Amino acid sequence: MIIYGSLDTLTGGFLYDKFLVKHLRRKGHEIYIVSLPWRRYGRHLLDNFSTKLKSGLTSKAYDLILQDELNHPSLFWLNHKLRDTDGHGTPLVSIVHQVLSSQPRLLPLNKLYKTVEKIYLASIDAFIFNSATTRSRVQRLINFTGPSIVASPGGDRLGHLPAAEHLKARAGQGGPLELVFVGNVTPIKGLAPLIEILAMLPPEIWRLTVVGSLTMDPWHVRKVKRLISAKNIGRQVILAGPLDGDELKNTLSGSHLFVMPFSNEGFGIAHLEALAYGLPVLASATGAVKEFIRHGDNGFLYAAGQTKTVAKTILNLHKDRDHLLKLSETALQSAISRPGWNETMESVDHFLMKLVKQRRKLDHLDG
Repeated sequence: MIIYGSLDTLTGGFLYDKFLVKHLRRKGHEIYIVSLPWRRYGRHLLDNFSTKLKSGLTSKAYDLILQDELNHPSLFWLNHKLRDTDGHGTPLVSIVHQVLSSQPRLLPLNKLYKTVEKIYLASIDAFIFNSATTRSRVQRLINFTGPSIVASPGGDRLGHLPAAEHLKARAGQGGPLELVFVGNVTPIKGLAPLIEILAMLPPEIWRLTVVGSLTMDPWHVRKVKRLISAKNIGRQVILAGPLDGDELKNTLSGSHLFVMPFSNEGFGIAHLEALAYGLPVLASATGAVKEFIRHGDNGFLYAAGQTKTVAKTILNLHKDRDHLLKLSETALQSAISRPGWNETMESVDHFLMKLVKQRRKLDHLDG
């Protein structure tokens, strides 16, 4: 498996890869991790000319080469050279969490990403998609008809809210709504526009806890801090940094709403984990979150620019705690009814084994 950095990185894609590696090893498979260093996009392109990386991928008789699609700039040309080396013997399987060129950014930069991404995707034999939305985005880029599977993440990593009775007590408590945002503080997560909206609301009705890395994009973090200061809401916004395990569970248990209405997600693992703690989710209608958030039922979905609507939702739920409780109960039940990580990873294991058997059958016929 080829990744950037460490499997312990706290993002949805890395969580998925980590669960997959653990599951496959538990099933008795041998997994070799090839970790490429994090660099700028342009530097990653140079990895395609690394003889060390190429020889490392061809030195063993691997059954499969798994690649996190995030690594596409390092592999977009190298994959084609691997074809020349082993005669198309070892299947290349891409785990696609998010299509980079589908994210909002400056058009010239996205044109570069799209060109590189298309070349990379065309080199892949089989795909593991985290959502139907991600699959459709890949299909818009390339005409792919090979093997693929949609295996969505589980929401049971942190367990579920211990007791449903907690929902009633939490919804009925007085004071401000406790809002939680779980995402690394980078532009694509949409924290800045959320803060702009919250600053328009009466200060006594809300508090926000932001859970996520404050070091991935230091420039953007400084921008967010300046915005908080300019709006004079420093007492209402807590930048908690990365939390996991019991700390994250406690934060979710003590919150009323999960708020990420401007983040374009390839899936949205944090959103699903919030449902498991009975938190109605305020999310973007753009992206894959709409595959499990039902507007007005277990959360709300917003189109781009619906800032006043987001503010109105928060204000209304502060006033109507009975409605908040109903949404919370539905949120918890919708999370419990979904497949867990073990079931999802088992389907991926079955998919990969089928690929290996097909490849061995072809090798036997060629022999």
